[in-house]
Formats: sequence, C-alpha cells, structure tokens
Amino acid sequence: MRAERLIALLMVLKKHERVTAAELAAELGVSERTVLRDIDALSLSGVPVYSERGRHGGFALLPGYRTDLTGLTVDEATSLLAGTGRVDSPAFTSAMRKVTAALPEAHRSQAVRAAQRILVRPEGFVRTPERLDSLQAIQIAVFEGRRIRVQYRRRGADTPREHLLDPIGLIVAGETWYLVATSRRGGASHGGEDSAERMFRLSRMSDVDLLDEPARRAEDVDLAEIWERHRDAFRRSFEPVGVVIDCAADYAEKIGSIATTTHLDGETAGRSRLELRFADRRHAVRALWATTFDHDFEVREPEWLRDSLKARARAVCGD
Repeated sequence: MRAERLIALLMVLKKHERVTAAELAAELGVSERTVLRDIDALSLSGVPVYSERGRHGGFALLPGYRTDLTGLTVDEATSLLAGTGRVDSPAFTSAMRKVTAALPEAHRSQAVRAAQRILVRPEGFVRTPERLDSLQAIQIAVFEGRRIRVQYRRRGADTPREHLLDPIGLIVAGETWYLVATSRRGGASHGGEDSAERMFRLSRMSDVDLLDEPARRAEDVDLAEIWERHRDAFRRSFEPVGVVIDCAADYAEKIGSIATTTHLDGETAGRSRLELRFADRRHAVRALWATTFDHDFEVREPEWLRDSLKARARAVCGD
C-alpha cells in the first residue's frame, strides 16, 4: 500500500512545478506527517526531490528528472479501458494521475488546461443519477467471471425476486447501466435450465451475493452486437397504430402535428379527414386525449380507440 502511495506522490510532484505538504496531503488523502515521511523515503531511494522554504516554497523535483514508471495497476487500467464512468473513483483518479505524469512537459500543461474546460455531470440540474450501489460488486463479477445471486425488482413490481445470474458484460446507455447476463431457471446453483441472455438494470438490483462459482459464458463477447439486437427487439415491440379522424379544417394541421405521420384524405364542408399514424396504442390514446379539449375532432377508426377515449371522458365526468 505504501509503495503505491509513494508512486502517487511522485506522480503528483511530476505534475506540479512546486507543491506544499498541505496540498500533497489533500491530493493523496493522508496527513502532512505522512507526506513528510514519504518525501524522505523518496529521497533515500534516489529520487531528486528537494524543498524550498518561504512564502512560495514547497516540494519539487529537479528540472529534467524523468521516471520510467509506465505501469498501471489492474484496477487503474480497467477503470480507463472499460470506461466505467465513475470518474470520482480512487482507481480512476490514480490512473489519470499516472497518465498525466507520463505526458511530455510541453503537452502536459496543454492537456491540463483543456481538461479544466470540461466538466461531466450526468445528473443535470433536475434529474438525479440512478443509484448504483451494486456497481462495484457487479463489476467484480463481470471481470472475474463469477456467478452472482441478486434481488431484482422488475418495472412496476412491488417486491424484488431472487435471480441466479451468469454475468456477461456491462453496458452504459445514456445515463443507465445494464448488466447483460443469463439467468438460471430452477434456483439451484448447478441445476436448473439456462435462459437466453437478458439485460438487467443495475438501479433495480440489490443484495448482490458474489458466489465462488464460475459464470457459464463464452470466452469472447460482442456487447455492441448484443446491444443492437436488444434495442431492435425493444423497438419492434411498439407496433405502429393507424387512426382515422374527422376534424375542423382549420385544426387539421395542429392535430396532424401530434402524430408520427399525417395524411390528408379529403375535405368536405369545412371538415377534413386525416389518416394519422402513432408509435403504438399508448401513444395514440395519450396524444389524442391531450388534444380533446382544444380541438374539434371525431375518431372514426379504430373502435378500441373510440372506446378508450369514451371511458376516459366518462371517468372525468364521474358518469
């Protein structure tokens, strides 16, 4: 642990022209006394670190000193290469410190200045990021190929259910994390039947239990292909809906704007007939109900949509 801290200390010294003991302590998360002991250890090992006293003093390396420290730990390399998204993790911070120190001096200052101009905050002003309490355990299971037992709450369900999963990989889509895994039907660790791969939302997982059993999965994986396949299947689940309405000619353009596509199928005595197309049934009901009180129109087809709007109107009127 101390060896890793000494390397981190050396990287910080390389990154700054001069840095105080207090700044080093804050950067490394240790006390100033520990920093002073580590500075002594670096000096004894031959690293040309020196101190300057005074108002603008601090610790620094002799100009031109170079190290041959190019290695990253497994956690640091994984944090960078896997794009874990947790930029506040100790592994990511340590890895970026080493990358920065490895840059040539001429490029380092330019890169640091550029980085100061970018801030990534996925939560935005209003929306808060999803809880990812299970992320660390899930990452271990994915990287080490270990089976897990989890509690998973499906959308709309009141209580979670236990799942025995063989992790395949992690996918981050927008601001949402998914675990790609196969589940074991039957409940026993070695019994039961394998199901097809599924995508589990990490924010709905809890009580992750890492088992000392290898996950049953292929040696190689193409997560991009899996993502495209699941996304296409999800989109196909929304069957487009065609709707025919009659409306006042003056409102035809406004009503047509709520649909995915619109076709004008004639106009008679100030009334227009429109053929509208919606993404699915829910889209059709919500879009037309939202315009019920603003526009003069009548749904002609399909019958199920007429019945749905009638039922909503009766519920509003208490009839």
